[in-house]
Amino acid sequence: MNAPDNTHALARLDDPAVMAHDDPLGTHRGDRAVVHPDALVIAGRAYRSRLLVGTGKYKDFDETRAAIDASGADIVTVAIRRTNIGQNANEPSLLDYLPPPQFTLLPNTAGCYTADDAVRTLKLARELLDGHRLVKLEVLGDSHTLFPNVRETIRAAETLIKDGFDVMVYTSDDPIIARELEALGCVAIMPLASLIGSGMGILNPWNLRLIIDQSKVPVLVDAGVGTASDAAVAMELGCAGVLMNTAIASAQRPVLMAGAMKKAIEAGREAYLAGRMPRKSYAASPSSPTGGLIR
Repeated sequence: MNAPDNTHALARLDDPAVMAHDDPLGTHRGDRAVVHPDALVIAGRAYRSRLLVGTGKYKDFDETRAAIDASGADIVTVAIRRTNIGQNANEPSLLDYLPPPQFTLLPNTAGCYTADDAVRTLKLARELLDGHRLVKLEVLGDSHTLFPNVRETIRAAETLIKDGFDVMVYTSDDPIIARELEALGCVAIMPLASLIGSGMGILNPWNLRLIIDQSKVPVLVDAGVGTASDAAVAMELGCAGVLMNTAIASAQRPVLMAGAMKKAIEAGREAYLAGRMPRKSYAASPSSPTGGLIR
């Protein structure tokens, strides 16, 4: 495949000279790469894109790759229990289409309902990906809603962090649970906007704001996004990023939707940084000046 090489889509913040021959996140000064001041930083690594995408539900790996390229994503999450990344030597591997040097792969525990299953799954991923530490933890409560089981999630997070993993964690939009997970050492908190695969958008923006305001690690919406406006709203609230899969893969034209999501993330982030005008229930004022009117 003649796909673009995103090998240098990220940089280590503790190595300012890394990738001196490319300009992934900003500008050069001499032979030193300068990380863009608004880069997404997770576990000490900087990423250009604030859109994280999944790899499930596409018709084939070719469409998966095309959509991910259109999204501009640097981080791509993979369900270890559902996707072949080397477990089955005789089947096509996702790694042939998304080589690790070109993307940051984020193994996840989709389909796990206990802490033990989740820990075992991510240890397998670490073996398959040569010691990979960055993972996405999710422990589900039931197969109907896919709502997180927060008790099992906390238990799994404790075990994984002690074992050296950098844990990005899917959780409910409960600020107290989010605070506990951050205190354990999770490198990113990922509350749901609404149920996984529902496309219902952000149902409780107030709880998301509470989590964002209290957190010292990145907060990324995970689950529930249905269209580009949902992604923009999440970013305008102050989320550090958005992870999505179904909203792109289940669109009528997935590759086109991936591009729309990229634009929405960028627009929402810029709007957040710009600062919106105050809301007013009354006392509206005209857009043009009232002084100096021609009489």
